[in-house]
Amino acid sequence: MQLLLGDNAYILTDEGIDCSLPLQGDEKNVRAWYVGAPKIKPVNENGWVGSVAEGGSVNFRNIAFNPHGHGTHTECLGHITKIVYSVNGMLDELLYSAILISVEPARIITTNGETDFVVTAEILKDKVKDLKSDSLLIRTLPNELIKKSKKYSDTNPVYFEAACVDVLNEMGIKHLLVDTPSVDREKDEGKLSFHHAFWEVPQNPRFDRTITEMIFVEDGVEDGEYMLNLQTAPFENDATPSRPILFPIHRYEEE
Repeated sequence: MQLLLGDNAYILTDEGIDCSLPLQGDEKNVRAWYVGAPKIKPVNENGWVGSVAEGGSVNFRNIAFNPHGHGTHTECLGHITKIVYSVNGMLDELLYSAILISVEPARIITTNGETDFVVTAEILKDKVKDLKSDSLLIRTLPNELIKKSKKYSDTNPVYFEAACVDVLNEMGIKHLLVDTPSVDREKDEGKLSFHHAFWEVPQNPRFDRTITEMIFVEDGVEDGEYMLNLQTAPFENDATPSRPILFPIHRYEEE
């Protein structure tokens, strides 16, 4: 089906590009923040088992996971506030304008002699220039397939300089999507500088902004402008599993 966007532009609903990582109940699942693998197990109570293979009438399984540590998830300011605001209902549009960029982080040696890989404001600004959009997806390079199953804990993954928020503000970004476990450094003494700057907590809390982490965008998807359908599971929590879908924009040729 074709959806008109105006300005001689449209998208085709069968061209959606899934940028999420699926949840699976084993050691192959991606994870971060020192959590173990997700668990998907049949209910086994009072002599009844929720597994057809084990003699049950249906498959009836419990799932235990952490949205922040086990894959693609969308979070709101409730992630860093005393009141745990829910992300459910904070996305009120079917489609958002979106820009996909690929960036190579800068290699920085910290004062402690550690090697960090950081997306700086300078790198980001060079990529987006004067672009405007509702949302921005950032694919970090190299874009290795290990991102789909990596055990990120204690690896000091790529993160983003808090000054990048100034660039996002200039672009009008409300929804930021990244392929790293966090926009902030893994070990930053609990400062979460980027999170606080993006959501303007505590001075001017932004309820209209979300951050989506641990996306994955295949190499074959070109940088550029898209429309984004950001699907979220209806959990009443600061974060929830999500499924970002990108749609290429087509334009009618002028006669």
